[in-house]
Amino acid sequence: MTETYDVVIIGGGIHGAGIAQAVAAQGFSVMVLEQNGIASGTSSRSSKLIHGGLRYLESGQFSLVRECLRERALLLELAPQLIKLKPFYIPVYRDTTRRPWLVRAGLSLYAVLGGLHPATRFRRVPQNQWKNLDGLDTTHLDAVFQYYDAQTDDAALTRAVMRSAQRMGARLKMPAAFTGAHLDDRCNTIEYRHDGKIETCNAAVIVNAAGPWVRQVLSRIKPAPSQLDIELVQGTHVIVPGTLMQGIYYVEAQDKRAVFVMPWQGNILVGTTESIYQGDPADVRPLPQEIAYLMETFSRYFPRYRPGQPILGAIAGLRVLPSSEDGTENSAVSVNARLRDTILHFDWRNHPRLLTVYGGKLTTYRLTAERVMAHLASVLPVREKIADTRHLKLT
Repeated sequence: MTETYDVVIIGGGIHGAGIAQAVAAQGFSVMVLEQNGIASGTSSRSSKLIHGGLRYLESGQFSLVRECLRERALLLELAPQLIKLKPFYIPVYRDTTRRPWLVRAGLSLYAVLGGLHPATRFRRVPQNQWKNLDGLDTTHLDAVFQYYDAQTDDAALTRAVMRSAQRMGARLKMPAAFTGAHLDDRCNTIEYRHDGKIETCNAAVIVNAAGPWVRQVLSRIKPAPSQLDIELVQGTHVIVPGTLMQGIYYVEAQDKRAVFVMPWQGNILVGTTESIYQGDPADVRPLPQEIAYLMETFSRYFPRYRPGQPILGAIAGLRVLPSSEDGTENSAVSVNARLRDTILHFDWRNHPRLLTVYGGKLTTYRLTAERVMAHLASVLPVREKIADTRHLKLT
């Protein structure tokens, strides 16, 4: 007998897990198909931050920053063992583009958008304390600002969200490779490979949360659904031996992009880069020029580390961003300035059978899932609500 669900989700990253949790919390039946492992793609290759997106203020994304800060405050309560508030330091040098007055203005606006919560407080670090900042270069240093954001283990958080969904009845099939689907007004048919054989199931709604594989999933659905123009943007991090005792550093690379230098599992994580990626998402790899870029930036601010010193490893992930309008803006700076809003796209807006998630941020996964459920309310049958994700503890 063919299994039937209210919702079938393709992809076991943070958005697939978050939507599964939201669907199950509303009392609906849901199954997640994951081709490799939970958080095996982008959701384990991020910058490990639950943050408001201070740099998004420069591109005027105030509503996104406000949402991120609200979700950050909520997640700190829901998962205190997984998400920790950390001090962040912004050094401003004589040649830094963002002058002290601009950094102060940005941090003031950040605090206001965060509701002036104690966790949004910031300060200017006195000069007599600069020597304590993990060997930060103080030559031509004009000012250092300290504020707070949060750090997490992205993969562990994704697994915790999936466990929460499963406790409320969500099913997970893994490894299960999506092979095709047929959309129908009454019921959609989904086909996938599991345990070496082809299986099928039915669902009222299919959610495509495949991240960088979003286009591959859409290409296997009939009749062919509409798609948005997107680009895959590669981000690489390097892991360097060493320790940082004071917190996380938010520095400016030579091309004026922001780079984070942070403690990570007893070592130092430096990232990230941004460049357009062409090819199979499964083949993404750190590039030599990306590693050199990150190491040059790192050693510039922490001169005891040399650019050519050995690294412990490097990881590369892909994020989904809307294509530039003219298709020519592919520099790191122009990519960095693009909007980071999550886009929900439907085959039929009034009666969606297929919902595709484009992009998204780790910080706002729960809010994205909440919005998905609001869009699906008119399609799904009436069920008894089990829980509210705003109050579900993650363990």
